[in-house]
Amino acid sequence: MRLYAGTSIQFIEDTVQNQIAEKLKQAFFFYYRFNPSPGEVNSWRNSLRSISQVFEHAQLLDHGVILEYQLPMTSRRLDCMICGQDTERKDNAVIVELKQWEKCEGSDGDNEVTTWLNGRKRDVLHPSVQVGQYKLYLQDTHTAFYAGSNPVNLNACTYLHNYSHDAHDVIFDDKFTPSLERFPLFTADDVDRMIDYLRIRLRNGQGSDVLNRVEKSKYRPCKKLMDHVGNLIKNKKEYVLLDEQLIVYDTVLTFARKGFHDKKKAAIIIKGGPGTGKSVIAINLMAELLLKGYNAHYATGSKAFTETLRKIIGTRGAIQFKYFNSYMNADNNAVDVLIADEAHRIRTTSNSRFTKKENRSSLSQIEEIMNASKVSVFFIDDNQVVRPNEVGSTEYIKQYALEKKANVIEYELEAQFRCNGSEAFVNWINNTLGIKRTANVIWDRHEEFDFKIFSSPETLEAAIRNKVQEGHTGRVTAGFCWKWSNPRQEGTLLEDVVIGNYKRPWDAKPDARKLAPGIPKASLWAYDPAGIDQVGCVYTAQGFEFDYVGVIFGEDIIYDFDKQAWIGLKENSADEVVKRSKDQFVELVKNTYRVLLTRGMKGCYVYFMNKDTERFFKSRIEGMMSEDSLMFSEVAQQIEDNRVGGVVNQIEESLRFKEYLPVYSLAAACGRFGEGQEVSPLGWMRVDTGRRLNRNMFVIKTVGLSMEPRIKDGSYCVFQGNVVGSRNGKIVLVELRQDADPDTGRYTIKRYSSRKVFGDDGQWKHEEIILEPLNSAFDKIVLNGNQDGELKVVAEFWDIVG
Repeated sequence: MRLYAGTSIQFIEDTVQNQIAEKLKQAFFFYYRFNPSPGEVNSWRNSLRSISQVFEHAQLLDHGVILEYQLPMTSRRLDCMICGQDTERKDNAVIVELKQWEKCEGSDGDNEVTTWLNGRKRDVLHPSVQVGQYKLYLQDTHTAFYAGSNPVNLNACTYLHNYSHDAHDVIFDDKFTPSLERFPLFTADDVDRMIDYLRIRLRNGQGSDVLNRVEKSKYRPCKKLMDHVGNLIKNKKEYVLLDEQLIVYDTVLTFARKGFHDKKKAAIIIKGGPGTGKSVIAINLMAELLLKGYNAHYATGSKAFTETLRKIIGTRGAIQFKYFNSYMNADNNAVDVLIADEAHRIRTTSNSRFTKKENRSSLSQIEEIMNASKVSVFFIDDNQVVRPNEVGSTEYIKQYALEKKANVIEYELEAQFRCNGSEAFVNWINNTLGIKRTANVIWDRHEEFDFKIFSSPETLEAAIRNKVQEGHTGRVTAGFCWKWSNPRQEGTLLEDVVIGNYKRPWDAKPDARKLAPGIPKASLWAYDPAGIDQVGCVYTAQGFEFDYVGVIFGEDIIYDFDKQAWIGLKENSADEVVKRSKDQFVELVKNTYRVLLTRGMKGCYVYFMNKDTERFFKSRIEGMMSEDSLMFSEVAQQIEDNRVGGVVNQIEESLRFKEYLPVYSLAAACGRFGEGQEVSPLGWMRVDTGRRLNRNMFVIKTVGLSMEPRIKDGSYCVFQGNVVGSRNGKIVLVELRQDADPDTGRYTIKRYSSRKVFGDDGQWKHEEIILEPLNSAFDKIVLNGNQDGELKVVAEFWDIVG
């Protein structure tokens, strides 16, 4: 999108006739359906008159001019671009960033200056840094500037037409020298220098043809950029994949590639709790897709997480790392594969009170994301929603994708790579907070994961600092129970978190404009070593992990022993948005503490402000059980309730497929899930695998010895029917058309593998299917491609009950 494009002669004439601002205003209204602000119109009138005088004085009269050109996939617009050929008849374009500034002041930031803007002083990018980013962005994402044997050579400069030149001015500070050398800045006194700069690059004219090339080209990241980002990620040891992560990565990569070549859109939903490796898989997937030439984007709903990734990847690669609200005006299928990490943070709309009117969208955020991409990959944890306007859930995404007739693939991560690999700790936290009932009612202190309760916030922080001094990573976090103040005028932070004599600041607010040296921005609190000096809240900690995490458990929720329930105390919360969430308050605060308590790779240290809450946690730790009979009986009852393995005839409707699954015989299961027959179950069995149950799950009692030692004869096992995607390497329940299994007859449970070939009709087909026992005393069942119809895969193995 651009508001104006034409010849330089036409542009100069429109300016002389005082028509240029009015033409831009009309174009703005035509595109956005409302008028620009008077301030913006005045800036066009003043700045464009100044640059047109330069063009006229330089005799650049056979050139193409674009004004207010929107950078692809962003809401940013560059002010002016002039096109033409140099003396060697090579196509050139020059971006000119225009400023009305008359003065500015120094800033502590590496790339910023301070100037008066919109009624107050603000830190803004130095003009040469800003225009340099525009140049780099277009060179990396716009085919006119990199594709083919003769791409348009792109240049960039800035023109401060009201600024007087002073070599000692802060705008020429030494720290800006590299940017000034590459992207020169011209003041009101530098018109002759600017003319020389433009003539060298545009002297030969012929600008209309160059302008047409720019306008007809497309948005697509160049291969060099994709290789750059991909190799950066691949070479970082912290992103190495392990075990199940690699299996899931391979599976998702296959799905993503297939989805790209399918006419229908695809939604791949990867579910997993804290520490299952969602982000590591997502980042590696991003790298591999880029290296394979796919235009892949990585998006999150967290500024802290996205900005940290941009910091790690660097300025050039940062353009591939977006936010969920970056696709408000994206074209359909502009992105090949869009990876949505932390997808539980997807919101109802991308609009906020800060969204400019011209950028507002009428679509839901999920619609924008899936519209922008051919394949959307969602990494999600349904129990990490911490704000009432975060609507991302597996069902929400799945429902929208199916309504749009997209292909939907679901996968669930199981292995735990955080909390020292302890699934037990995450399950225990889920159980203790009442988020999900699991088998881990009691925490075993002999587990390798280091969980400790401290008597004061001082001792907790000291323990975390000791771990950091030993070379580990660590941060102190807290529930949102204290106000979050803006920095003082000099940029220091107020000590908001106060518990007796313990006084610490929160991390800097995301919108903090000026911070004193040594204080990291909110978006870099988890990454910058100086973050240890502030307490982090859930909005800066979510998505990150540390070796050791300290958690100050506030009094926004407490455990009430009389009611034997978690009670929300809104008066103790400082999170105004969550406080307005009505009946969601307790659930959201529980999720907040679940997020904080599961940030640790090796250990979690906690201080409880409420002693009843502390006693409740201690009552669920082996060796720390209270003699309080009420607590003991409550815990003992839940242990009894969680016993599994017994088949009952009837169970309440509300518990079906939530805590209990139907039990079928092998034949009945294959009839129900293989042929779609209505089959009554033998009974119902309580099942607790630590994961959400659904109506495609059932229990069967196995027969035979071929799958020992994993599955013993007579074991009760959970299976899931109607699962899509690759079955290679998975244990499956199969119905054979004839009694081909000497161990179990027509129905068999085996590990499935297959080889596929590309047929003459252009479709994949099986060359060989192998059903492999785990017990070496039994033979494989091998079917060739012509026997493909001799079996039906009914369901996939999920877990063993009890």
